[in-house]
Amino acid sequence: MSDEIRQEDLAAAEAILFAMGKSVEMSKIAYALDKDMEDTKTLLSKLSASYKEKSRGIYINVFEDRVQLCTKKEYYPQLIRIAAQPKKPVLTQTVLETLSIVAYKQPVTKGDIERIRGVKSDFAVNKLVEYGLIQEVGRLDAPGRPVLFATTEEFLRRFGVSSLETLPSASPEQLEEFEQEARQEITV
Repeated sequence: MSDEIRQEDLAAAEAILFAMGKSVEMSKIAYALDKDMEDTKTLLSKLSASYKEKSRGIYINVFEDRVQLCTKKEYYPQLIRIAAQPKKPVLTQTVLETLSIVAYKQPVTKGDIERIRGVKSDFAVNKLVEYGLIQEVGRLDAPGRPVLFATTEEFLRRFGVSSLETLPSASPEQLEEFEQEARQEITV
């Protein structure tokens, strides 16, 4: 990239992100700006840095290969005074367990989830689809062609995770504790 980032390119990238209102693939931004991916990433990084100033109300959020213009959390109180307050989904223990299974085992069928949890999971899976945290991503090539589920971009956004690779992993001690709990549940 040339040493100089053109103000017009910064403004164009900002306009694209603002107008789309949702996340946009970096490759599409690169195409729109007639730039290669490296130049586009540099340009978006510079634009993101300009939003990090304390007096700015927005920031650029990155989800794997997608970017989105978002409102800074500290300005939510002012925003909700004029916008309808969105109903936050309630994630019960059952729904969270199901979401965890999908996040770590995806793509996964409802049958797989039920085998892991040991109980029916229709309600939890339906709620997660309704909340936009998981989605159907295909069908398993097996009898009955069961639906495969995976997490969505909304899942990454809500849980502040930039990619699935950054999900926390359990320590060996935690895994041992989980195994002991599972053995106790089986004997009860």
